[in-house]
Amino acid sequence: MTVLLHLCTPGDWRASLATGSVAPPSLPEVGFVHLSTPEQVALPAQRLFAGRTDLVLLVVDPARLDAAGIEVRWEPGVPGDPESLRFPHAYGPVPAAAVLMVLPYRPTPDGFTAPEVPVPGATARAMGFEPSMLRRGASAEEPVTGGVAVRTEAWPASRMHNQLLLDRPDRTDPATVLAEADRALTAHGLHPGALLWGPGADALADGLRTAGWSIAANEAMTAPTATDPTTTGTTPGPITVAGSDHDGLRAFRRAAWARDLPGADAGTLDQLVDRDTGDDRVLALHRLAVVIDDRVVAAATLRRDGATAWLDALETDPAHRGRGYGRALLARSRELAAEHGCDLLALGADPADRPRDWYRRSGFTPVGLHVEASAPRR
Repeated sequence: MTVLLHLCTPGDWRASLATGSVAPPSLPEVGFVHLSTPEQVALPAQRLFAGRTDLVLLVVDPARLDAAGIEVRWEPGVPGDPESLRFPHAYGPVPAAAVLMVLPYRPTPDGFTAPEVPVPGATARAMGFEPSMLRRGASAEEPVTGGVAVRTEAWPASRMHNQLLLDRPDRTDPATVLAEADRALTAHGLHPGALLWGPGADALADGLRTAGWSIAANEAMTAPTATDPTTTGTTPGPITVAGSDHDGLRAFRRAAWARDLPGADAGTLDQLVDRDTGDDRVLALHRLAVVIDDRVVAAATLRRDGATAWLDALETDPAHRGRGYGRALLARSRELAAEHGCDLLALGADPADRPRDWYRRSGFTPVGLHVEASAPRR
């Protein structure tokens, strides 16, 4: 699949998610959105952003630009660029829904180089969603063998936001992971952990298990956003799903975490509840709730990043389960994602837990596996 890239900062992209498109610069002499091919993008990156370590690449589908009536012209770059080089310029706003993936883009010690851009199918889009979000929101990132380490100063209790992200586990080994985790996490007062996926993940997980780490699996699943009336994802009668905000869901989320983590202290619970306010700074969050007698009894969060949406934290209070609230939240999430131009809805599920089968019956298909590894508590 042929793709084009747009280079920007996470803040610029977050603003584009809010407006629905990447607009051309306001300078009257420009009038187009700068795009590049994967082979070209290092040239403007090095010229404009040398030394920057917070950039992202928006992976744009040219077919979606064409469908939106956005003309792409191949034109010369700036003076000093090779005369034969022609860059793609989008003459009109690039719809956020034309962005299939968002890739963190970091320089090497020698500067920016041509990036590895995965084929943006359902698997790559789902497997890369959370790692991309975590890297964009981290307060610190550093290379480790097989991937990167992220640290998020505001949420030290959140293992998700402070861990090794190893997308090439075949390039490392258990002893190296333990050493890198000590250096990048333990030395900063953080609990050592890692997220593994891709070639060699199973073998590395086995080695970490032997070293005493706990291992859990999280299956990425995807479905089209259009609701299939033959599945349980259809709206089950007159259940109202309303939009909410962080404060409106805070008590419900805190009670859920307290059930999941008995004995957790108040500070830990507060961080686990509040951490999505940080995620909201790098992608769009839509908080949904079912409210009965002025009380939230079920909730879900839809995370939106271009054409891909992620369903997170769908949960019903135990006293209100079996009444169709989860199905209503899923149906509304699909509708909301589609309203914003997302064609893919993804989520993560424990392969051994009952919700995973419910998602399968609701039209979701497994596309990949993340392995979550965590060191023992000391």
